[in-house]
Amino acid sequence: MDHIDEITLEDCPVCQGAGLLEEENGWCFYVSCMDCGTQTAAVDYRKPEQRLEAARQAAWLWNTGKTVYTGCSD
Repeated sequence: MDHIDEITLEDCPVCQGAGLLEEENGWCFYVSCMDCGTQTAAVDYRKPEQRLEAARQAAWLWNTGKTVYTGCSD
């Protein structure tokens, strides 16, 4: 069990929307806002045992407001 579902995300630092922790094809994690598209940088991992730490790092970036907002969203 990797406990990724137990990681807590704060509301979006731009619009206060919900953040979603996403994994990209088994090599990185990032968090993006479901409302405005704000994102963190991708945090990569190379080994399965690094996966949880990459997810935690992406969540930390999000929760501390280290995000990118381009002004564009769906």
